[in-house]
Amino acid sequence: MLLELAIGDAYGAGFEFADPQIIKEHNNLSKYIQHPRHKIQPGCYTDDTQMSLAIAETIVFQQPWTAENLANKFVEVFKRDPREGYAGRFYQFLQKIETGQQFLEQIIGTSDKSGAAMRAAPIGIFSTPQKVIQNCKIQAAITHNTPDGINAACAAALMSHYFLYNLGEKKDLGKFLETHIAGNWTETWQGEVDTKGISCVKAAITAVMRNNNMSELLKDCINFTGDVDTVAAIALAAGACSQEIEQNLPQHLITNLENKTYGKDYLINLNQQLLNLL
Repeated sequence: MLLELAIGDAYGAGFEFADPQIIKEHNNLSKYIQHPRHKIQPGCYTDDTQMSLAIAETIVFQQPWTAENLANKFVEVFKRDPREGYAGRFYQFLQKIETGQQFLEQIIGTSDKSGAAMRAAPIGIFSTPQKVIQNCKIQAAITHNTPDGINAACAAALMSHYFLYNLGEKKDLGKFLETHIAGNWTETWQGEVDTKGISCVKAAITAVMRNNNMSELLKDCINFTGDVDTVAAIALAAGACSQEIEQNLPQHLITNLENKTYGKDYLINLNQQLLNLL
């Protein structure tokens, strides 16, 4: 889950809100590409993965699931490994914050964008949909305490939960989500994806439901255009848990994913610890 999430994030980072012609020419999975405007180096993941690590570590280390502990972890993972990819104001916010308490006191947590959804996949490891929703609401409300921000995050978490616990066929994913989260989750997404959490999750659901292998899933996410790194991170995290989706990401995308202290090997190890909780 975490490795695939990071690959989707890193691959998508080269195409985020890029000209559709760039996507047409380069979205062939042959390599990670340099974004024409951003400084992020090819093969490096962004905030989608880093904040997912914060969530996964909180679960694996069995820390009390409180807003302050989660905020502490958000600060910790950023401070130990500062990186590009965060929204500009949030990046500046994290640079000046030192503790989770400060985070909670100073954050303006009323966004409906995708930040709470992009980091939600590890929460799918909890044992029931009700526990997933309960815990996801706590983490989402820290930064995205709006109906759409919370619903998008809960839907993203339930995507991985659905596949981890074999709760149904891939074609019924949208229907499953609609039984637990308000919204039209069976709607087929078309066109560019904006930065709203609902938009990113709906695009990810569409891609997961209509693709049968990870390579086609990744290309499909990028072809939407727009906020495609977040769409790919959400979709690939869920797709990695599905028995109906062939795990055929190109080996060079795995090999060339960054592998510093919190890179590929760390992701693989933490993911195994997460899955051991099933």
